[in-house]
Amino acid sequence: MDWSDMPPLATLRSFEAAARHLNFTSAGREMNVTHAAVSQQVRRLEERLGVSLMGREGRRLALTDDGARLAWQLSEGFGTLQQAIAAFTDNEAMRALKVTVTPIFATSWLMPRIADFRTGHPDIELMLNPTFELIDLRRDNYDLAIRYGAGRWPRLQSEPLILSSFVVVAATSLVGDRRIETPADAADLPWLQELGTDELKIWMERRGVTVPNKKNITHLPGYMIMSALRDGQGVACTARVFVEEDIRAGRLVVRFEEEEGASSTPPPITWSGNPAPCARP
Repeated sequence: MDWSDMPPLATLRSFEAAARHLNFTSAGREMNVTHAAVSQQVRRLEERLGVSLMGREGRRLALTDDGARLAWQLSEGFGTLQQAIAAFTDNEAMRALKVTVTPIFATSWLMPRIADFRTGHPDIELMLNPTFELIDLRRDNYDLAIRYGAGRWPRLQSEPLILSSFVVVAATSLVGDRRIETPADAADLPWLQELGTDELKIWMERRGVTVPNKKNITHLPGYMIMSALRDGQGVACTARVFVEEDIRAGRLVVRFEEEEGASSTPPPITWSGNPAPCARP
């Protein structure tokens, strides 16, 4: 291999991180450098290759076709390199089971069951990462990811874990006896949305509803959604399995419920594991 033809590793690493986050600040935080340093490295790589790799769509970063192709190849290459190194440094028999889950799933469903798991599997060290961010299972050495969706994600090996319908819920203290028959009837209410997700936007757009004032939407980490819901701070779209106990106890009331995609098969909470390289929220 002629290494003299290769761009500097720093430029490749910076671009791969920027392409994965689509954000220079987040990429810089991961690499422990400033966002300006990441941006500069990406520009150097573009000059070296003579192509445009990234641009902006409005206020957001976006990949060009060349950039998307290079990002995928770099992710594969760095993942393979990390696996090769891990083979020499990791003791698989002693390594913790690494699982990434969304915060609301972790707090609402998983944590109440952790004690039973520990009792049944006392020999397994468990490492949980509650996050809505994109996780590269191969590069970050995760064993599996748990996300809400149909499971049809590219290059992922997925299996359904829990089937759940999709509900719009609120506390009685918020909606009271208010007549809500269509999504538009609730558009002016305060809404809660898990940080990093877009369920509310998708649900509204599919029904032709425009939220009249985006300032009435509060974006919260998943672990804060439940307490905010119970306190009557807003309406939320979520999987029914996350709020089932609160519905039964009367703390929350269902305003709309449906099974996305098919009338007979609700979408699953899906776990995905290697060799799948990425898990999307």
